[in-house]
Amino acid sequence: MQHHAKTLAALTLGFATLAVNAQAVRTEKNMSLELATKIAAATVAACTADKFNVTATVVDRAGTVRAVYRADNAGPHTLGASEAKAFTSASGKNTSLAMMENAQKNPAGANVAMIPGFLLLGGGVPVKVGDEVIGAVGVGGAPGGHLDEKCALAGIAAVQELLK
Repeated sequence: MQHHAKTLAALTLGFATLAVNAQAVRTEKNMSLELATKIAAATVAACTADKFNVTATVVDRAGTVRAVYRADNAGPHTLGASEAKAFTSASGKNTSLAMMENAQKNPAGANVAMIPGFLLLGGGVPVKVGDEVIGAVGVGGAPGGHLDEKCALAGIAAVQELLK
């Protein structure tokens, strides 16, 4: 019986230590409206400079839309595509192009395409502060996902100074 009491005491002490180290409230970085707007504007400007009429959607870390910029003459499909690419990238914490390529290489991984709101096409890029993903930008409308991604990367690069 005494052995069980010692074990119980040790377990109780272990759980108490866990409780002390657990945090009830977390602090995390997130996408502000000002930052989202700057990224969206810079992304559309980068694509416009290449003569692509696109929409850029910026989401926060939870995949919620923070800003949308739609270039003149951007097709109506670019709104939904850009949002889905941004959501996919923020959720997967990776570029939507890399996620697409991974799904193509791994048939079991292709099931990720069935997640509601996901779009496995190039053009979604995570926005990071250090290694922490605080959101993503998605682009739709350039003639190829690799070109959408190029614009997204340019939009993020334009605000790199703010991502510290």
